[in-house]
Amino acid sequence: MASIFTKIIKGEIPSHKITEDENFYAFLDVNPNAKGHTLCIPKKEVDQLFDLDEATYQGLFEFSRKVADALKKTVPCKRVGLSVIGLEVPHVHVHLIPLNEMKDATFSHKVSLTTEEMDKLAGEIAANL
Repeated sequence: MASIFTKIIKGEIPSHKITEDENFYAFLDVNPNAKGHTLCIPKKEVDQLFDLDEATYQGLFEFSRKVADALKKTVPCKRVGLSVIGLEVPHVHVHLIPLNEMKDATFSHKVSLTTEEMDKLAGEIAANL
């Protein structure tokens, strides 16, 4: 059965897409720790990070770096943190989180943005790629 992320990639579920290429897809997290919390995923559905083939593993981090650079240009923060946890969705995903305080990285602190704010933010980050 396809993961929720595979359904997002296929357009079956809407997302606030930032960018994509032939192998990867980046979109805003719908339950963000901080404004700009972004997920980067491979289009190939693989459950665990270390089960990715080497080229996809390296490509995911190269793609994530580009998105993180655009995120830092868009959302004021001290740094962009990276986390790979993957317990909620059985599809590899990298969390890019603008950090100003440690609580931004805890996954217990959440922020709320409207759909319009998410759409605008996704467009602003994409413009900085």
